[in-house]
Amino acid sequence: MLKGIRSRLIVYITIVLLLIVLLLEGVFIVAVHYYYLGSAMETLSSRAVTSATFFNKYLEGYSINERARYILENLSTEESSKVEVLSPAGDVIINSFGFASSEHIETPDVKDALISGKGTYQSITPLNGERIMAVSIPLRESGENIGVLRYSVSAEPLYDVIINIVLNAAWVGLLVILFGFVLSLIIAKRIVGPIQQLTSVAKEMATGNFDVRAEKRYDDEVGTLAVTLNYMSEEMVKSEKIKYDFISSVTHELRTPLTSIKGWGETLLVGDLSDKKETLQGLEVMTGETDRLIGLVEDLLDFSKFQAGEIKVSLQPYDLRGLLEDLLLQFRYRGQTKQIRLYADIPDQPLPVDGDFNRLKQVFVNLLDNAFKFTPAQGEVRLTADYNETLIIITVADNGEGIEADDLTKLGTKFFKGRSRQSGSGLGLAICKEIIVLHGGRLRIESEFTKGTSVIVELPRYPVE
Repeated sequence: MLKGIRSRLIVYITIVLLLIVLLLEGVFIVAVHYYYLGSAMETLSSRAVTSATFFNKYLEGYSINERARYILENLSTEESSKVEVLSPAGDVIINSFGFASSEHIETPDVKDALISGKGTYQSITPLNGERIMAVSIPLRESGENIGVLRYSVSAEPLYDVIINIVLNAAWVGLLVILFGFVLSLIIAKRIVGPIQQLTSVAKEMATGNFDVRAEKRYDDEVGTLAVTLNYMSEEMVKSEKIKYDFISSVTHELRTPLTSIKGWGETLLVGDLSDKKETLQGLEVMTGETDRLIGLVEDLLDFSKFQAGEIKVSLQPYDLRGLLEDLLLQFRYRGQTKQIRLYADIPDQPLPVDGDFNRLKQVFVNLLDNAFKFTPAQGEVRLTADYNETLIIITVADNGEGIEADDLTKLGTKFFKGRSRQSGSGLGLAICKEIIVLHGGRLRIESEFTKGTSVIVELPRYPVE
């Protein structure tokens, strides 16, 4: 079986070339055959017709035997054909050698001459030891056939020439096929070589070696594949780096609250539990750190669902104003503790959406949490809501540290945290984007470094009659 592209190319090119050579050889042989034999038959026919016409015109009134003798006596000495005068029955009266014989000729040319006025014959296989060509023309007296003038010649010399030409053509065909085979080897190598190189590079990448690069040899599909493979390798390197950074970040995020919980737990165990203030402070810290762990674990669980395509939303129509007002109450206390001002601009009109209340709450809690996290003391966070005929537009804006332009295009992709030192898993925005997309909306981010960030959420407005 032909398992390799190279083997198949060689075989296919050789087969195509063989068929072309056979076809051309066949056409050439037929053309040579018709050229030589056709020219000989035409010459022979011309001489026979000319002679018969002459003898029929000027020997009228002569018997067939007298005509035969006259024809024999006036044959040219350079005549190479065998000339025979036959009776209507096909018996040889006399031939160009001057002999009468008992030979009876029944070839088709004799019968055709008596019927239609001219008959030709060519034996493909040897007849009586040789191939012949013959032309027969009737000899007439007063419109009646009294005999047949037959010119014949041996075709063996012609066949010898034809066979010699065919053999030479066959050798040329074999040389062409051999040349084509060698050429197919070169072509197959030039085509398969880059593919084999790409295969080896892909195998290296499969083992985890992403530093290897494919060589682009030509500006064709294989060259494009090499560029694509190199691009994929670079992206995988970036993805691997982001993944390792994520693992490091998550490890740090898990370790920090666990360390606090463990430290305060040991403090409470060896301390004086009668000190109510210290005990309450420790329990408050442990509760807060536990909430951080729960949030991180929930992010990881949501992300795993996001990767598996299992995040589901249960859509129900409701007024988004209620959710936003609840969030204002929840985050106003946090703003006071961090000395951050929280402003809101929510219209009095309903903001009808067809959404999943818990999932949308998760999105806006995450956005507000990020805004407070990256806004310094004495800063401000704004929550605004607007609408038009088709969209509900919610904006969470801050005047915090902002995002650098290089990071802005990557923000919201999985594992990406940016260059900020603030804690986080790098999954929140990616999950938020997925939830908003499941609602048929869009989440986009606008930011200017050192000046602040705005996150705009656009949701389809639910039509209310």
